[in-house]
Amino acid sequence: MGTVTIGVSIAVPEPHGSLLQERRAGFGDPAAHGIPTHITLLPPTEVEAGELAAIEAHLVEVAGLGRPFAMRLSGTGTFRPLSPVVFVQVVEGAEACTWLQKQVRDASGPVARELQFPYHPHVTVAHGIVEEAMDHAFEALADYEAAWPCQGFALYEQGADGIWRKLREFTFGKPVLPAQGADRTMSGRRLPTR
Repeated sequence: MGTVTIGVSIAVPEPHGSLLQERRAGFGDPAAHGIPTHITLLPPTEVEAGELAAIEAHLVEVAGLGRPFAMRLSGTGTFRPLSPVVFVQVVEGAEACTWLQKQVRDASGPVARELQFPYHPHVTVAHGIVEEAMDHAFEALADYEAAWPCQGFALYEQGADGIWRKLREFTFGKPVLPAQGADRTMSGRRLPTR
């Protein structure tokens, strides 16, 4: 059956996703149009094609444990000189992303793996291009802002042509907040109010 390269990520929704993808292409990043704009939860990982069903079942479980959260991007950062990357920063939702990626890569699951670098949620806008273009990306998006409610994540596969395609979406299984109101009871007991 062979192997496939997969990744798990949170898609940056429209209109933000297309805008950042176009900016990335404009900075001269040749990979821009083959990579949907995203926040990585599982970096590119080679797996046996026959394992995809077990991986999907695992991701259903992870999504079932999660709950929607606020995601906000603001300004730029870089991993240079360690890695030739300029990114838009995740300033709200980073803790939830960190928790999710740990669940996805859990040692008991089908995609357990170590990371090359410590996990840092971000949206790449330039990778491996000339320094001047990296500097331009860093400056051009310094005031960039975007926010949305994150409702889940997706599994992607990289095709032989190098393009990443979505295989399946996974929606979080828990509500954003517990029910609120004047009568805040649970099992006949009144919950404390603040």
